[in-house]
Amino acid sequence: QVQLVESGGGSVQSGDSLTLSCISSSRSFLSYGMAWFRQAPGKEREFVAAITGNGRITSYDDSVKGRFTISRDNAKNTLFLQMNNLKPEDSAIYYCAADPAYVRVSVAASVQYWGQGTQVTVSA
Repeated sequence: QVQLVESGGGSVQSGDSLTLSCISSSRSFLSYGMAWFRQAPGKEREFVAAITGNGRITSYDDSVKGRFTISRDNAKNTLFLQMNNLKPEDSAIYYCAADPAYVRVSVAASVQYWGQGTQVTVSA
């Protein structure tokens, strides 16, 4: 069982930046593909970004490309999401996800482990 704990959410204004963190309890953090998802009220959980275990390959939803950066520090079992130029439509609960297979970690229905989420609110 892998536990994921997110932090770093908050209330900001449009154009501001935030960095989310997710700490994993896994002893083999390097073996897991990691991802960020988000869910706004009344909407389905949607993919934001993913990264391979070694950090060499990343992918992003088109809505965040050029503004968000996913990264990881395998020595600290930590995943990050740097969010720049935030917009009101980025407001949501952001979830950290982990799966041994990178091809699965970007699909909400197939992700093996989830964090509890952290709220991000962006005001205009």
